[in-house]
Amino acid sequence: MSLMSKLLMSTVLASVTLSANAQPDNKQLVKYVKRAVVKNPQVKVKGVTVLESKTDERLPGWTILLTTMDLEYQKKEIHAPEMMFVKDGLVTGHLVNLKTGNDYRDEIKPSVPQSYYDDAHLLFGNKDAKHKILIFSDPQCPFCQEVVPAIFKVSKENPAKIAVYYYHLPLLRIHPVSDVLTRVMHVAQHEGKTDVVEKIYSLKIDPRETDMTKILAAVKSHTGYSVTAAQVDAKEVKAAMQADEMASSKLMVTGTPTIYIDGEWDKMRDGYKKLIK
Repeated sequence: MSLMSKLLMSTVLASVTLSANAQPDNKQLVKYVKRAVVKNPQVKVKGVTVLESKTDERLPGWTILLTTMDLEYQKKEIHAPEMMFVKDGLVTGHLVNLKTGNDYRDEIKPSVPQSYYDDAHLLFGNKDAKHKILIFSDPQCPFCQEVVPAIFKVSKENPAKIAVYYYHLPLLRIHPVSDVLTRVMHVAQHEGKTDVVEKIYSLKIDPRETDMTKILAAVKSHTGYSVTAAQVDAKEVKAAMQADEMASSKLMVTGTPTIYIDGEWDKMRDGYKKLIK
């Protein structure tokens, strides 16, 4: 069970009564989170920040609140994403289509802020390209290894048409080795060695490896790129990784690869193919 699962145990259809036809205020949202979302008594709910309010044509009358729960656990601040559906004085965290069995919670994503398309995350293509692809990925994720290099390839071949903006999201519980690998990728990218980023996707290494000396040696052997432990451990590199994690949290990204094309979530992860026809 993940740390977040320990902190938060959401009920499937928990609702609290609100003032009819009114947007819940912060006090009501905090009350709802305490009652229906956060079940761990050791977690203090300090507030709820609404990042975006939106509607969906499939859910007439419902307002969807995309929020961040501001929590404290063992004297550490945690900002956890949470989706809420509000209608007629009720709020719930899940809406399930009984015909399909699909939970709309899994099908609705926040809008991508324009600030996510910055120079620091531009990996391939031109920043004024016709289409922008945003990627959250872990190089050790098998699904990422199938899809992400193909997107890199089409962007390099069509730089005026496709720009790739890349965010690191290492799945450390599954692939501890990605902690070091993603930092190596960050350093390489900012040295202009984007080919190293691409090559690391084909690196064969034990996903549980945590010995930095062994990891850096494996990277050098596979890519020809030499980087020091001091470079990888630099304060600014770790801060960049934390910023990427926060960016993924604000977009409620929970798995890899998560891909957006021109601001729209690409659920099937193959939308890039249509851009080059």
